[in-house]
Amino acid sequence: MGNDWQWGIFLQPAPFGNTTYLGWLWSGFQVTVAVSACAWVIAFLVGSLFGILRTVPNRVLSAVGGCYVELFRNIPLIVQFFFWYLVAPELVGETLGMWFKADLAPNIQFFVASVTCLGLFTAARVCEQVRAAIQSLPRGQKAASLALGMTLAQSYRYVLLPNAYRRIVPPMTSEMLNLVKNSAIASTIGLMDMAAQAGKLLDYSSHAYESFTAITLGYILINVVIMLLMSLVERRSRLPGLHGGE
Repeated sequence: MGNDWQWGIFLQPAPFGNTTYLGWLWSGFQVTVAVSACAWVIAFLVGSLFGILRTVPNRVLSAVGGCYVELFRNIPLIVQFFFWYLVAPELVGETLGMWFKADLAPNIQFFVASVTCLGLFTAARVCEQVRAAIQSLPRGQKAASLALGMTLAQSYRYVLLPNAYRRIVPPMTSEMLNLVKNSAIASTIGLMDMAAQAGKLLDYSSHAYESFTAITLGYILINVVIMLLMSLVERRSRLPGLHGGE
């Protein structure tokens, strides 16, 4: 089947918003980047925290980390999006809930819920990577740091975590790419990201091929930039004789 491609549609004025169809897609591109970046910060920090808890010599703390991972990994992501947008505001108290529902603009509500959901969901995966990396280190590293007089916290901060993070740069890159792709599900709760803007462009222009080809290229562009940046991080973090360093 042939298709009459009309790339000029992107330069035509949009029905509303005082912009073009390309402006709609550019707006969605910016939202996707912003949501992904903010969610990754949460994922990295929370995932690192629970990853550490899963390796400390304390069964209670280790169990807490394990429960977190099982909870967030076993609930479908789309269900979690609707939980954070519809259910969570009802559980945090009347004052905070009303602030979220009444005082915040709808677009901010979508953004906050999406960032929270994506960040905590991805954190469960980051947690397992951090745990595996720490446990893969030679036991002598931890023993030697404690023998030198370091506290357990100092041992993690100065010895274990720096070496563990070097080992998981490649899987971390994969998680960042997955996070960007998962952000498209946020359109189901109303976030106007690239996926939502492409759907809107289709509704008003009936140019499905052009709109979804454009956002496909947009996602590819974001992920290529991530891979290039993380490749640079991997090269810079290598140590001679360790983890593939020369």
